[in-house]
Amino acid sequence: MAGRIGAVIAALTITAVNLVSSQQVQADPAPLLPDLRQAPVGCPGGFSGSPLSCRAWDVCLVEDASAPRGQCTHRGGQAKAVRLRFTTSIDNVGDGPLLLHAHRPSTSTPTMRVRQAVQSGVDGSIAGSFPEARRETTASAYYEPAATHEHWHLLSFEYFQLRTPDGGIVVTDRKNGFCIGDRYTVGDVLLNRPSDPESPAGKLAQRLKGHMCEHHNPSALDVIFGISVGSGDDYKHDVDFQWLDLTNVKSGIYDVVNVVNADRALLEKSYDNNASAIAISVQWPGGAVEPPETIETPPVVRMIRSCPGMERCAKSRS
Repeated sequence: MAGRIGAVIAALTITAVNLVSSQQVQADPAPLLPDLRQAPVGCPGGFSGSPLSCRAWDVCLVEDASAPRGQCTHRGGQAKAVRLRFTTSIDNVGDGPLLLHAHRPSTSTPTMRVRQAVQSGVDGSIAGSFPEARRETTASAYYEPAATHEHWHLLSFEYFQLRTPDGGIVVTDRKNGFCIGDRYTVGDVLLNRPSDPESPAGKLAQRLKGHMCEHHNPSALDVIFGISVGSGDDYKHDVDFQWLDLTNVKSGIYDVVNVVNADRALLEKSYDNNASAIAISVQWPGGAVEPPETIETPPVVRMIRSCPGMERCAKSRS
């Protein structure tokens, strides 16, 4: 009986939290929402030229298939893995900042719950803490101890895949989290780009500039993640797990697809621009279809086209 009562109370609590979240958003007649745009694959953050000219990607032979960073350390002879490394970038071209407050009750809890703070369209205010940010999300955060990170990561924010032209998944990335902050400026004309450093959005932008997500602080109980209007966050191609493994991929035409906020856990103004793709050709030496048993030379990888805002880029073979 006690167990049933506890379950009912828990269910009522969850319902109440979701109701509060919905009421908070509905109470504001015009909330200022972010709009996350997946920038062209392989382009540096803030790039405004032709995506076909982007060269923030390469093909890398590595000696240690377990190495997370994928540095091109091959010195000749047999390679253990082949990786397509590329930069990914996410712009906020919306009306308000993306701001996420993560919290855990104590250090004995390894992950943090995440709430989204939505800027008010009435007075421009933005929730400054986890309790004030009443919109619950399904996202979570954890501390990444790897030497090149050592900070808190937001989970399930973005993913990338290698797909066949008909959408079949060939390879999925091994990356599992991102530290999000203002790393660069986008060139779009945006009315709500922070201009007054004393405004709520301006003060938040100062916090998010070069934000390191509680670097070297595994004992943190609170951390924020976010991107200001007119700014973006990028992960360069030589960062840990910023690659797709081509070791066992056959010669052919493929899509490299990046998607942000795929589960729509985060509230946005629009979800129509959350994906970008490039079509590539992969060709193993000698015209071979199958990858060789002993890899000494990487396949030739060529970008065919870039398709910002789309999940499909390669032409279907049907």
